Amino acid sequence: MTGEHRVRGFGATVAGVCHGTLGELYQGPLRAGGDPEFAIVSFPVDRHSWVYFTRETGPRQAPPFGEKTAAAVDLFLDRLGLTLPPGRWSTHSDLGVGVGMASSTADIVATLRCLFRVFSLPYDPDVVMGILSAIERADSVFLDEFALYLSGRHRVVRRLGTDIGFHTAFITEPGTVDTAAVTPLLLGHYRRRAAEYDRCLTDLLKGFAAGDPPAVARAATTSAVLSQEALPKSTFDAVLAEREAFGADGVFVAHTGSLVGYLFCRRPAPAVKNELSAFFHSLGHQCSFARGGYG
Repeated sequence: MTGEHRVRGFGATVAGVCHGTLGELYQGPLRAGGDPEFAIVSFPVDRHSWVYFTRETGPRQAPPFGEKTAAAVDLFLDRLGLTLPPGRWSTHSDLGVGVGMASSTADIVATLRCLFRVFSLPYDPDVVMGILSAIERADSVFLDEFALYLSGRHRVVRRLGTDIGFHTAFITEPGTVDTAAVTPLLLGHYRRRAAEYDRCLTDLLKGFAAGDPPAVARAATTSAVLSQEALPKSTFDAVLAEREAFGADGVFVAHTGSLVGYLFCRRPAPAVKNELSAFFHSLGHQCSFARGGYG
């Protein structure tokens, strides 16, 4: 996801790229009982954040970063005892902000990947996790595989590989969710529904272990249904009700975002895409299609 390209007369440009997510296939407690922690299995999507650094002389320009990404640059340089050479930053992203696509984390990871290339260093996920842990609760987009991840503690509980993949049709509802503000609500919900979440996570992990996309899709649907009890989405019930009619294998959501969509183990036919688009339009939303996962 990183690369280097040299153009005569324009210096050296290096790039860092990081995929985003379509919410999660699971978000809930790690285990039943006790004090729950936020455990997630992020749903990677083939949409990205790009960060470029071009070595050039001249006055430094303010980088086109938000505060969190700028802090990540400072932490990287400080921890590794490095000084950034003269140059110019530029960015691009096709990830929605504040909707559940992990845009903030992807921006940080893409920037850190770019910095590893600037200094010709091997990419080190442990350095990335350490920097993320100092900045924000994060998704596992710094890994190029599925993972069961404790987002608050920044700990990979289990790597789940790259065998599973889905085609998706999804929408973005208006508004955003303040994760910090809803944390007490969610933790209370996790305690009340601990047994159901435990079964859901067990089924999800079995599906990954068996390389069984339909089983993973069923567990993701259960997680989405449980999420609807705590943070309801206005279109969810209609989307769930039409799942079988469209031949979808499951439903997914951004649990603390605004994405809602279908999981398909096989690419939907053009006629089905037409019907999906008409259905979502009838709900007042534009449908998008994207490849999620890796398989």
